[in-house]
Amino acid sequence: MTKFDTLDSILQKNKGFIRTAEVEANRISRAYFGQYIKERNLERAAQGLYMSQDAWDDGMYVIQVRYPSAVFSHETASYLLNLAEREPLQFAVTLKEGANTAGLTKHGIKVYKVKTEMFEEGVITVRTQTGQTVRAYNAERTVCDLVRSRRKLDAQEVQAAFKAYMVKKDKNIPLLLRYAKSFNVEKIIRGYLEVTLQ
Repeated sequence: MTKFDTLDSILQKNKGFIRTAEVEANRISRAYFGQYIKERNLERAAQGLYMSQDAWDDGMYVIQVRYPSAVFSHETASYLLNLAEREPLQFAVTLKEGANTAGLTKHGIKVYKVKTEMFEEGVITVRTQTGQTVRAYNAERTVCDLVRSRRKLDAQEVQAAFKAYMVKKDKNIPLLLRYAKSFNVEKIIRGYLEVTLQ
């Protein structure tokens, strides 16, 4: 297998995307990779990330590669978890308190911050519409995040996500209540539950 074959294989496996880190992990020089980029007419999607002409553009995956510590949250997590009816107009991510947000906000991404000890709570990996893997919060954490930020969001969006959550077969109400207590929204979540379960 030639180096070009190896790179073709990575590109195919990643549905038209290739990261410089993967190239280096396969002990292929940057100079050789530069030739491959020209030969295959790849586009630079972000620093260290290239995509083929026929790949579906995947904004979420590009954000994840550029900001690996970011976790998709709120309306974006709701969409990824099928709790929302439509894709959000603006992607939303959560970062640890104190993290630099300038690069994200410059690109029109909504950024929420949370205390370091709460940051990893409920992080899972999910697939985007193009099949790429990104980090997002689970359904229980997402519902709590939406309720916590309800004053900044459309009330119908929050209610729709809660209703969609309640019909999920794999919902975990004890976990939802544990998160609700941690994020100081237990009373509101219990109110939602009472209305929904009547």
